[in-house]
This record gives sequence, C-alpha cells and structure tokens, in this order.
Amino acid sequence: MTASAAIRPPARASGQVIGEAEVWAEIRAEAEAALIEEPLYAGIIQATILDQRNLAQAFAYRLAHRLGDGDLARLSMRDLCLSAFEADPHAIGHAVRDLVAIRERDPTCRRYLDPFLFYKGLAALEASRVAHWLWHQGRATLALHVQSRISEVFGCDIHPAARIGSGVFIDHATGVVIGETTVIADDVSILQSVTLGGNGKESGDRHPKIERGVLLSVGAKVLGNIRVGEGSKVAAAAVVLHDVPPHTTVAGVPARVVSRLAADETPALTMDQSFGFGDGI
Repeated sequence: MTASAAIRPPARASGQVIGEAEVWAEIRAEAEAALIEEPLYAGIIQATILDQRNLAQAFAYRLAHRLGDGDLARLSMRDLCLSAFEADPHAIGHAVRDLVAIRERDPTCRRYLDPFLFYKGLAALEASRVAHWLWHQGRATLALHVQSRISEVFGCDIHPAARIGSGVFIDHATGVVIGETTVIADDVSILQSVTLGGNGKESGDRHPKIERGVLLSVGAKVLGNIRVGEGSKVAAAAVVLHDVPPHTTVAGVPARVVSRLAADETPALTMDQSFGFGDGI
C-alpha cells in the first residue's frame, strides 16, 4: 500500500470535537508518510513538523518560512509568531478548529498536512491572528508589517484589528479583504474575492458583523456596519448593503432575500451555494 493510499478520508461536517493533541499527532503521522511518498520534500517536512515539539512551534516555523523577508528575517518572524501563539491562550485552539474546518468542508482536502503546508487561506488566517495580537499589544508597526506581508504573499488583506472567531474557513484566500472593524463569528466560510468593507468614508465602527454559520460565496461584497444573521448565505457576486436576517439566502446587486433556510441549517458547514429559487441555467 502506498503512503497516499494509507491516508484515511476526512470526516465531513461531523460536529465532533477534535483536540490539539489529536490533530498534532495526525499531522506528524501524515508527515512521516509524506517522507516516503516524496523524498524530495523531506527536508521541509522534517524541519517544519518533525523537528518541532508542538503545533504552536510548527505553525510559527511555517509562517515564518513563508512570510519572512528582507525587512524582517525568518528567525525574527518565527519568534514573533511563537510569542503570539504562546501569549494568547486561545490562538492554537482557534488554529486547530480552523484546520478541522478545512478538513470537514473542503472536498479536496485529504489530510491535515495539505492545508498546514500549502493552503493560503489557513496561512493568511493564522498569520492575521499574530497581527491581531500585535495590534492589541500596541505594536501597530509590526502588526501592519505582518498584514502587508499576508497581502503580498497570499493575496488576502486582513486588517489586524478585525476580530475573527474559530472554525473559520477561508477558501483560496485570493482577493479576500476584511476591514478594520469587521467581526466574524465562529464557523464561518469565506470563499475567494469576498470583501467585508466600508461603505464610503465614514470613520469609527464601519464594517460588517458576520454571525455564526454564515457562508459568503465567491465574490460577495458586504459593505458597511451591517449584520449578516446567523446561518445565512450570501450568494456569489451579491452586493449586500443592508442587514441580512438570520437563516436566509440573499442574492443580487443590490442583494435581496431570495429564500428562507431551516433554523437548524448551517450553510458554512454544508458549503451549499445554491440560491434556493428557480432552476437557473
């Protein structure tokens, strides 16, 4: 049996609580299998995962490898990331839930190792958590540097002050923009080219509030200090300018309600992007 064939398929939207120790053990086992599968990549896998003592160190090493540059060397970036993960008691817990969210919601994800090493959305999100910690430590210059590097490397612009929950899935990440006063609850899924932005030149609290279980589909724009209610779905390319009630689907420019969802439905978990009306083309 090949190493690839030995990888068990991921559970889908199981709701099972999976802890840090279990995820770290699986990543290490997957890394060991990958050494056999692809010897050419063995050095990176060894240094990034197998030489690290825990998930916080592994994340810090990987993010530093990808974000370190001439302004802030990899070693300094690693120490910065590790400081953030160790200082914030929730940081690695959030990262674990983010990893599990990808495994459960992305049909292309065959193991934890793949998003950990390669997925831009996960890297951008965890790096933004480092920037957020720096921002609240009063270290705005470094926070903005990390934001800038996230944008340059991953094509995803997340302001360090934005508040983001756990179990968040940023798919592909390219073109995603999340503004300064945005608040994103747990268990949200965000696809490529989504903008959570302001509406004009107002100052203060001016960005969207995204409640639990929301699915923001490809190219959706949510603009202004408005609320997208729990368990709602924003269709592809919709432009949302007003509050969205819980458990509804909105579509169009400007967006309007096109269907109602069951109270127990969670679009972010099912990743169902259908509108719920008409047959389309």
